[in-house]
Amino acid sequence: MTAAAPAPDPDVAPALERLAPGSGALTLGVELPLDNDWSPQGRRAARADGRPAGVPDLTRHAELARLADELGFTALWMRDVPLWDPAFGDAGQVYDPFPYLGYLAATTRDILLGTAAVALPLRHPLHVAKMAATVDRLSGGRLLLGIASGDRPSEYPLFGVDFASRGQAVRDGVRILREAWESAAAPDDGRSLRVLPRPAQPTVPLIMAGRGGQTPEWLAGHLDGHFTYHRPPAGMRPVAESWREVCAGRRRPLLTTMLVDLAEDPDEPARPVRFGARLGRKALTGYLTGLEECGVAHVALNFRLGNRPVGAALAEIATHVLPEFPGTRP
Repeated sequence: MTAAAPAPDPDVAPALERLAPGSGALTLGVELPLDNDWSPQGRRAARADGRPAGVPDLTRHAELARLADELGFTALWMRDVPLWDPAFGDAGQVYDPFPYLGYLAATTRDILLGTAAVALPLRHPLHVAKMAATVDRLSGGRLLLGIASGDRPSEYPLFGVDFASRGQAVRDGVRILREAWESAAAPDDGRSLRVLPRPAQPTVPLIMAGRGGQTPEWLAGHLDGHFTYHRPPAGMRPVAESWREVCAGRRRPLLTTMLVDLAEDPDEPARPVRFGARLGRKALTGYLTGLEECGVAHVALNFRLGNRPVGAALAEIATHVLPEFPGTRP
């Protein structure tokens, strides 16, 4: 694989340093909820439990989050689904991300905690700034704040927000977040209102999921990283090359997700599925190596399509795949 990571860059937030060590080494995380609800057996279980399609079984959520931490994965990622729309389906991990992040800060030890992503136009950025700084402080500097413009038009009227203006709302929100954390870190003469607490990190890393209604140049100039849709290595290469060109030497790691249906047979070759693949662990290692060679810094694995218990898949990947990517844990 790649060489060991260089010494930490003092200008890079510690959580971002761990997520993307700067040596080109890939790190691996997992996406919540940790379930199999999109598999045939998962859908049968949901019907038996009386759960609507898209609403996960959260019975073991804390146990599996701790397991991912103990096994050495780099990050836990969660979505922001303010309102569940039965027509849209997916309810994410159900829990609101900020109280859930606080809970996970107390129930995990080392794993980074990330949002992928907070629908920024639907939340006041000063509230987001305070909640994010609180989680960062409580977790000891483990927060990665992924943001997005949101993708469910039906939510916007209920929040009194104009869907067509969400791109401007993202730009305004990013500016307010940065200003809030800067003023918390460097108070003035005491007469101005400020957001407290201070983040544990010099600033909370901001990562855009998708484009957020912005140009690539704006993303590279204002954010700390970019979460892009999954593509196999051949399709990811031009995306990664274009992103590197836009970044023009600035450190802006490229992240992606991957739906994984991990086969029992370690030698089973990869068979593409939407946003991922069904494959054995050997093919998974090769697949991830291909993404690493393209310049992807981090992959969040999603097991919702998987046919095997999530705990078993996590353990097998931790034993046989994580050692091939030493950047995952220092």
